[in-house]
Amino acid sequence: MALPYFYAPELGSSETGMVLDEATSKHCIQVLRMRAGDALALTNGRGWQAEARILSPDKKHCPVQLTNHKEMPRTGPSVTLGISPLKNTSRFEWFLEKATEIGINRILPLMCERTEKEQFRLDRLTNILVSAMLQSMQTWLPELGMPQPFEKVLLSESGAGPRHFIAHCMDGDKQALRELYDPVLPSVLLIGPEGDFTPSELEAALSRHWKPVSLGNTRLRTETAAVAGAVLLRLG
Repeated sequence: MALPYFYAPELGSSETGMVLDEATSKHCIQVLRMRAGDALALTNGRGWQAEARILSPDKKHCPVQLTNHKEMPRTGPSVTLGISPLKNTSRFEWFLEKATEIGINRILPLMCERTEKEQFRLDRLTNILVSAMLQSMQTWLPELGMPQPFEKVLLSESGAGPRHFIAHCMDGDKQALRELYDPVLPSVLLIGPEGDFTPSELEAALSRHWKPVSLGNTRLRTETAAVAGAVLLRLG
């Protein structure tokens, strides 16, 4: 049976002991009713994992002994998704959960001309990423930035290195994204808001050599398109 799995961002590569934060301590001692000597697993979300054994069952500040440190390398191609925040917050949160489970590396919130959502609670959204990382037994937490203007993201992400894709619903020549899976090359994929990118936004991307792609024969909601793109680029 897998050990209970928790997030400890302060975990390093060589510590022999640490004190769990209050939320984790409470869950271990009060919810799971763990006792001295019981084992759990920790990750810092940056590739490190360790086994921990409870020294004293304190529900606020639980000390643990650390053993079996492991560095878990990233696997599969690196994928960055740029996506507009959605008016329906729960749909955007659903996307974050699924993207984390799939193993996306970075998420870039895009403020586009047709973006309707103004508020962005980074703390809540980060907690959703953490929960999805732990549920899927991963050791890498996706990077999530604050919303940036679409044009700024185009400037910062364009250039040599990753392959650059933009998915849109307008007429024009597009290559099927399913044909572009590569197990090695990193990729950046941009997904527009409800209502799609504007023609001027698309033209700005194309002028910087972003490749237009199609996700299939049906029109997808923003969050569905982002998950479909994540699967195609990460898993093929």
